Amino acid sequence: MTYLLKLRSYLKPYLRPTLFNLILLLSITGLSLVVPRILQGVIDQGLKAEATAFLIRSALILLGIGIVTAALNLVQNYLTSWVAAHVGYDLRNAMYDHIQYLPFGYHDHAQTGQLISRCIEDVRSIQDFAGGSIIQIIQLAVLTVGVVAVLVSSNARLALIALLPLIPMVMMTTDFGQRITRLFYDVDNNLGDLSARLQENVTGVEVVRAFAREPYEMARFDQTNQAYFKSRITVISEWSKVMPTTNLLIVMGTILILLFGGGMVLRGQMTVGQLVAFNAYLLMLSAPVQQLAWLVNGMGEATAGARRVLEILDYQAEIQSPPDAVSLQTLSGRVEFRRVSLRYQDEKTDALLDVDLRVEPNQLIALIGQTGSGKTSLVNLIPRFYDVTEGAVLVDGVDVRRADLVSLRRQIGIVLQTSLLFSDTIRENIRYGRPDASDDEIIRAAKAAQAHEFITKFAEGYEMVVGERGVTLSGGQRQRVAIARALLMDPRILILDDSTSSVDTQTEKLIQEALDRLMEGRTTFVIAHRLATVRRADLILVMENGRIVQRGRHDELLAQGGLYKEIYDLQLSQQGRFLDEEAELSEILLARQRELDSLKGRRPADWSLS
Repeated sequence: MTYLLKLRSYLKPYLRPTLFNLILLLSITGLSLVVPRILQGVIDQGLKAEATAFLIRSALILLGIGIVTAALNLVQNYLTSWVAAHVGYDLRNAMYDHIQYLPFGYHDHAQTGQLISRCIEDVRSIQDFAGGSIIQIIQLAVLTVGVVAVLVSSNARLALIALLPLIPMVMMTTDFGQRITRLFYDVDNNLGDLSARLQENVTGVEVVRAFAREPYEMARFDQTNQAYFKSRITVISEWSKVMPTTNLLIVMGTILILLFGGGMVLRGQMTVGQLVAFNAYLLMLSAPVQQLAWLVNGMGEATAGARRVLEILDYQAEIQSPPDAVSLQTLSGRVEFRRVSLRYQDEKTDALLDVDLRVEPNQLIALIGQTGSGKTSLVNLIPRFYDVTEGAVLVDGVDVRRADLVSLRRQIGIVLQTSLLFSDTIRENIRYGRPDASDDEIIRAAKAAQAHEFITKFAEGYEMVVGERGVTLSGGQRQRVAIARALLMDPRILILDDSTSSVDTQTEKLIQEALDRLMEGRTTFVIAHRLATVRRADLILVMENGRIVQRGRHDELLAQGGLYKEIYDLQLSQQGRFLDEEAELSEILLARQRELDSLKGRRPADWSLS
C-alpha cells in the first residue's frame, strides 16, 4: 500500500471530481441503508395490519429510491472511469517522459520488454485500482460502518453474534493481502521477461530464420511462458482458497441470525419485520464482503505494479543539465579531453584511462584500434552520453557537465554504423533533428547526402513510410537518409561510427561522397576502418585497452612502426593497394577519355593518319 500512496499526487489534479464521486457514494450508501427499514415497516405495519395504502406508499418509495440510486450509480460509474482513465494517461506520460531522460547506463542494463510491460501492464493495474477497486473499498468501509451501527442500535446482542464470522474473515483477508502483493510482483516481473523475449525475437527475426533456430527460440519462449504461467497459477491458487471460505463465513452469519433471531421472535423479543430487516442488513454486506477477496487481489496487483513503476520514476538520472547550466551558442568545434578516465557501471576495468587530447576546430580525427579498445567510449563522452569517472571533457572550453544538454547535443551530429530510422515518412525522418525545417531545406540535405535520387523513385517520394527501424529501405539507403538528417542539423561537431562498413562498394562510394560534404567545415571524429578516411585525417588516434597509444598523421605513424603499422599491415594495406590500383585505373580511363574527346569531329580518313 505504501507504493500506491506514493502515487497519490497523480490523483490531485482530479480532486474535485473525486470528492464529488465520494459524495455520490455516500448518497448511494445512505439510500441503500433505508431499504431494510422500509421492508420492516411493510411486514410489521403493512402486511400485519392489512394497510393497503401503506403498502402502496412503501412500494412507491422503494421505486423512487431505486430510480435515484440507478441515476447516481450511472454518474458515479462514469466519474470513476473518467478519473481512472486520466490517472492512467498521466502516469503513462510521466513514465515515458522520464525514460527519455534516463542515462545510457540505465538502458545498457534494462530490458526493452520490461520497460514496455511497466508502461502498459503495470499502469493498467494501477488504473484499474484507481478506477474500480479503491471506490469499492471505500464503499465497503462506509457500508460496513453504517450497517454495524444500525445493527448494534437495533439489537446489540444479536449484532455481536451475527458479526462474529467477520473477525476471522478480516484476519484471513489481511494475511492474503500481504502475500498477494509479493506474488503479483513475481507475476509482473515474469510478464516483463515474456515481453522482453518476444521483443527480442521479433527484432532478431532475420537472424533466427538465417540460422534455422525457430525450434530453439520456441523452446526459450515456452520456458519463459511457463514461468509466467506458474506465477499466475500460484496467485489463482491462493485466491481460490480465500473465496470459498469467505462465502462460508457469510452463510454462517445468516445461520446464526436465523437461530438466535428466530428464538427471539418466538419469545416476543423481536418482530418478524425486525428479523427480516436484520437479515437484510447482513445480506447487504454479503455481496461487498464476498468481493473483498477480489478487491484485495486488485490492490495487491496494483501495489506490485506501483512498485515496478516507481522503480523507474524514482531512478534519478545522473546525466542532466545542472541548475546553472551554460547555454552553448554556436560552437567553434574545439574539443579537449583532460586526463579522462571512464568506467562503466558494474564493470571492473576502465573503458578509458588517462586520455589527454586537444582537437582544434574543423580538424578530422580518425580513431582506429581493435574491438573494445575504447573508440566508441571516447566519442560518446563528447555529447555526454556518459559522464567521465575522472578528468573532464571540454567543448569550446566549457566542461560538458556544466553545459545545457539540449544546446550541446543540437550542435553535435551523429551517424552510426547502423542508423535507426523511425516508422514515419522519409521527410519526417530527415527533419527529426530540426522539426522546423522547410521542404526545400530537406530536399537540399537529401541531395547533398546522395539520397534525393532514390527517394524520388518511390511512388510516394518523401511521403513514403519507411516502416519499423527503416526496414523498407536498404542499408545504404538508410545510411544516406541518416546522413541527410545530420546534414540538416548543420552540426559543428560530427561523429561518424564506421558509417560505410556494411555496404557494397558502389553504395560506399555514394555514402563517402555524402560524408565528404557533411565533414566540410566541421570538427569530425571518425571511427574508421577505411584507409581513404584514415589517410587524409589531420590526426589519427591509435587506441588500445582504453589508452591512446599512438597519435599523428598517416605517414608519421607508418614511420614510427608499432600498433598502427601492425593494423595497417593486417587490415589497411590491402585497401591501400586497392586504392592505388583504383587511382591508377582512373588515370588510364581519364587519359583514354581525353584521347576519345580529341578524336571527336575528325574525319575517318584523318584517323588512319594518326
